[in-house]
Amino acid sequence: MRRFTIIILPLILIACSSRIGDATVARVVDGDTLGVTFADGKQEKVRIVGIDTPETVDPRKPVQCFGREASDYMKVLVSGKTVILEKKPDEDRDKYGRLLRYVMLDGQDIGAQMIGEGYAFSYKVFPHPRLAQYNQLERQARSERRGLWGDACEYASKKSSSR
Repeated sequence: MRRFTIIILPLILIACSSRIGDATVARVVDGDTLGVTFADGKQEKVRIVGIDTPETVDPRKPVQCFGREASDYMKVLVSGKTVILEKKPDEDRDKYGRLLRYVMLDGQDIGAQMIGEGYAFSYKVFPHPRLAQYNQLERQARSERRGLWGDACEYASKKSSSR
């Protein structure tokens, strides 16, 4: 029995270590970035791991096709709600100091939902554990011409997105 406990305990700790806790979404910056507040009052910006949405707030770029729709959809999904943030296993923050996290709401992966509904691209530049799943969701959304893959934008006509 003792051997069993020694084996299981580290697995439980590993499984729980990626969850950093609950946070309330105070602000949706855009389709892939949130402002959250933790229970202790600490505020952070969170960059959702594995997704990329068309730009709406980058001062160096014009608002891109379907950017406003992606931001608006994210607002509908998470504004004012308590979400669970899961840490990216190999990286804590991006070069801008934002937390890198998967975002879960009511057991649903918000990044996967954004991609599957056609509001985000699978972000292929940086590898992460859910990349294959996100790529499959993007292929499906693209083949069904959902959201940004529809006629409103020219994303579908491009051969491949490196996002």
